[in-house]
Amino acid sequence: MPPAATVAQHPLDGSEGPAVAPLPGSDFAPLLKTVKGQGLLERRTGWYAAGIAANLVALGAVITGMVILGDTWWNLFLALPLAVLWTRTAFFGHDAGHAQISGDRKASRVIGLVHANLLLGMNEAWWNDKHVRHHANPNHVDKDPDVGVGALVWTQKQAAQREGFARWLTRNQARLFFPMLLLEGIALKIYGFQFLRRQPARERALSGLLLAGHLALYATLLLSVMSPGKALVFALVHHALFGLHLGMAFAPNHKGMEMPDPDGDRWGHLQRQVLTSRNVRGAVLTDWFLGGLNYQIEHHLFPSMPRPHLRLAQPLVKAHCASIGMPYAETGIIESYRQALEHMHEVGEPLR
Repeated sequence: MPPAATVAQHPLDGSEGPAVAPLPGSDFAPLLKTVKGQGLLERRTGWYAAGIAANLVALGAVITGMVILGDTWWNLFLALPLAVLWTRTAFFGHDAGHAQISGDRKASRVIGLVHANLLLGMNEAWWNDKHVRHHANPNHVDKDPDVGVGALVWTQKQAAQREGFARWLTRNQARLFFPMLLLEGIALKIYGFQFLRRQPARERALSGLLLAGHLALYATLLLSVMSPGKALVFALVHHALFGLHLGMAFAPNHKGMEMPDPDGDRWGHLQRQVLTSRNVRGAVLTDWFLGGLNYQIEHHLFPSMPRPHLRLAQPLVKAHCASIGMPYAETGIIESYRQALEHMHEVGEPLR
């Protein structure tokens, strides 16, 4: 039987409606034991080493191609593979932040700094601070920064407080979502530099040096290959495609899923992570395109689980949820975007 329902606030407008009752923390223990017993929490250092090496070689190949083509608009076609490889780089940085690649804290930080700060110009300290809070309380309006008020809002209560241009933006946020992702690549750099002031002096110096080094290397590459005008266009197209690809990987994960009542009972780990997450059904290509984040439920339940093991853990998690009556959300990739956009549309409905 499904878990008993309790009265909780509707995630959109605060009205009362049914919600799943909190489950005991012990519901997670049998699943954890099974997953550990099958060795799915053991790291795959060799897999990651090969993947990182292949990604770096591919990045080098694209850069070589840019140099060979030289000062020509044909170089714009290389902005796409470079954006795709940058997204792969971000996935490795993400995995390092979760200690999926190495159990050594210093090694994980070095991998994160190289992939995020140096190769992408994205401050790994900012990302980890934000991402840890998200994982601890996904879709919680008071605790998850991913559903806080920003350019977009995620509840009708947030929407009701919008004024001026922000109000117009909220009314149209569903149709503007994907176009806005074109700005995300640049926004990530800005957020990273802004976060420097919150870091301790030594960390700030290292992070800032690597971020500045990234900008210097990126500008040197483009300006040594192309004229300033072409270099600027390339940078804008490249960052737009990078932001779009990265956003498309993260958008299906939680948008439109359960949002815990801030004033209600505290959910257990299994309930908190499963009910707020959505898996995206697919095969090898989907896994590659979404960087394993299509197994969002498994990733949230076991953040340190290596990416190649998420697919193996999925049937175990799904079967366990079925055995205790826990809803398990899984859709195709197009449907996942539809549900996320529908939620954003409903949030802005009272303003239209």
